[in-house]
Amino acid sequence: MPPKTDTDDGMSRIAVKLDDLLYERRMTLTELAERVGLTLANLSILKTGKAKAIRFSTLEAICRELDCQPGDLLSYEAD
Repeated sequence: MPPKTDTDDGMSRIAVKLDDLLYERRMTLTELAERVGLTLANLSILKTGKAKAIRFSTLEAICRELDCQPGDLLSYEAD
C-alpha cells in the first residue's frame, strides 16, 4: 500500500508554483505547453495543483523551459 500523501480534506501538500514562474518569465501556459510538448489541459491540471504525479521527464522539460530548479516549481507544505 502506498504511503498516504494527501491531507484529510483530499488536497495535496505539494504546492505547485507554476503561475508565479510563468508570470516572472512573461510566458503563457499555452506557450509553455507548446515548448514542452504537453496538452494545455494536462499542464493546467498541474498548475492548479490537481495532478497526482509528474514524470521526471515532464519536470525536466518544464525546468529547462522556465530556467528553474524543481524546488522553484514545487514545495512541500507541512501541517
